[in-house]
Amino acid sequence: MSGTGGEIVVRITTGDGDLDPRILRTRAAVVQAATALFLENGYVDTSLDDVAARAGVSKKTIYNNFGDKERLFTEIVLGVTATAEEFAAGLTSSFGDGRDIAEMLHGLARRHLDSVTSPAVVRLRRLISAESRRFPDLAREYYRRAPVRVIAAFSAAFADLAARGSLQLTDSARAAEHFAFLVVGPVLDRIMFEGAAAVPGADERDAIARAAVSTFLAAYGARPA
Repeated sequence: MSGTGGEIVVRITTGDGDLDPRILRTRAAVVQAATALFLENGYVDTSLDDVAARAGVSKKTIYNNFGDKERLFTEIVLGVTATAEEFAAGLTSSFGDGRDIAEMLHGLARRHLDSVTSPAVVRLRRLISAESRRFPDLAREYYRRAPVRVIAAFSAAFADLAARGSLQLTDSARAAEHFAFLVVGPVLDRIMFEGAAAVPGADERDAIARAAVSTFLAAYGARPA
């Protein structure tokens, strides 16, 4: 999804593990340049001439490696979502360390909130939303590979916590949806319409996370015997 500094990380698809390192470097340069330009200017206002100039390659090189602009854009979006599974696993990796449930959930909420409100991820989500009519299948695939996988990771973690008696619930998937909305729902709504100016600062993100966890545990926290 994103790097630790909030930048977009794209996994480059090669289709061949024996590609010449020079080709890999060229593909990486094109992907980096195209990603930046798509996020800055949008799909329509980014040309392959722009990408070639920023990447320091010829336009023919882009065609040889990626085909046309549509396929380059698709590969970039799917390259971003290819990291979603590892990201989702990382969100819940600390759940077995025996810490207090409220503390664990707060850490989970903060990592999720920090990720989805990073400037690059915000721009990517807005770009995909804006281009969803042009690329409906790609938008659906992004949703399936990224947000849906994160919710699935929450669901699996909450089911495990319920089995250990730390949560009380009968539908872990619904609980995961509730948790995710409490953490990021209203924030994402504001950001989608108002842009980066609506991204909350660190203190506000911490307050949002704590309020979300408090509300979540009021509904799903384990009851005293």
